[in-house]
Amino acid sequence: MLHISALEKLVHELTKLPGIGPKTAQRLAYYILKSREQYSADLSDALQRVQSEVHECPQCFNYTDSDVCRFCKDSHRQNDVLCLVEEPSDVMRIEASGAFRGRYHVLHGALSPLDGITPDDLKIKDLLKRIQDQANTTHPVREIIMALDADLEGDTTVLYLTKILQNSGIKLSRIAHGVPIGGDIDFIDDRTMSRALENRVEL
Repeated sequence: MLHISALEKLVHELTKLPGIGPKTAQRLAYYILKSREQYSADLSDALQRVQSEVHECPQCFNYTDSDVCRFCKDSHRQNDVLCLVEEPSDVMRIEASGAFRGRYHVLHGALSPLDGITPDDLKIKDLLKRIQDQANTTHPVREIIMALDADLEGDTTVLYLTKILQNSGIKLSRIAHGVPIGGDIDFIDDRTMSRALENRVEL
């Protein structure tokens, strides 16, 4: 216990951030406290701005501060290929690869019955409506790439989406998982090795 109410409150709020434990939260809180007053004002302003200015894109549900995000605005991207991701941060990771030039759809999570996260909590209905609306255009969706995490929640979501889209005539694929480039087989866990063997490619 810090026995300082305001400081304890700050530490408590910081521990709500993903990946921030009590010790890290304390270090951050002390850093903020000993920094110049202007830093606290700037941090507060940044938090208020991101809450007031940033919102979900109405088309793909990525975050944006415009009417639609820059990926939906880009007329040079493929309209008939959708990449499904769990979170907006995943979009930037895929973009950094430079290997995808289609459109995105952000689910904002993955199915997790144990945590009470159902299809109604994700942007799945919006995905189905998007597919239906686009079916009558010159560029109907022909492929959906599922770039979801290789964990239980990701697998559950992929299985669910595959089931409801299996008769849609749309090609369904999932990004490969396995041994990373530069990885040492001696340090690969059993699950990753299993995925690597399943996703092997012919030479």
